[in-house]
Amino acid sequence: MYVSMELKEKQRKILDVAIELFKEKGYLGSSVRDLATKLNIKAASLYAHIRSKEEILEWICFGMAQDFFVELQAVKNTDIIPKEKLNLFIDKHLSVVLKNRDVTHIYSNEWRHLEERLPEFVELRKKYQFEVEELISEIYKAENWELKSPTFTTRFILHTLNNSYFWFKRNIESTSEINDEIRDKILFGLLGNQKQ
Repeated sequence: MYVSMELKEKQRKILDVAIELFKEKGYLGSSVRDLATKLNIKAASLYAHIRSKEEILEWICFGMAQDFFVELQAVKNTDIIPKEKLNLFIDKHLSVVLKNRDVTHIYSNEWRHLEERLPEFVELRKKYQFEVEELISEIYKAENWELKSPTFTTRFILHTLNNSYFWFKRNIESTSEINDEIRDKILFGLLGNQKQ
């Protein structure tokens, strides 16, 4: 699932089954015993491959975060006009969201259940939001667009993009159309009558 994650084959299988389980029952409603049953092994055998159920949630949350950072860096390193850079950011972020809708759902809704690494993850989210805010501010400044609240604008964009899996799940056949629709709504919604 995540190219840069160093998971062994058995761990990847556990992760795939855990994603199905977390989607079906939620993270809190899922147990190691449930996971073992789905994998057709004894619960005790799972601990040869994972530390805990929380470790699986860490794989999901930190793996997704890493993917977002990789795509953001690609946008930052691209030498194109600012307006196109905003389009590219929206496309890249959406591509991570849509790569695996179920993982996005878990990432968006279950991260608060991290315990040991929750502070680290919260800082990572803040860092990402800050870097996106910097990018948005630079783009708006270069285009002479009015930006009343960089923080609100950034949160609005990220919230819209992160929750787009909700619509994509229901319209699997038309992902490119919805992608365009979301991008247009974000751009025109934020720019008002200042046409692109």
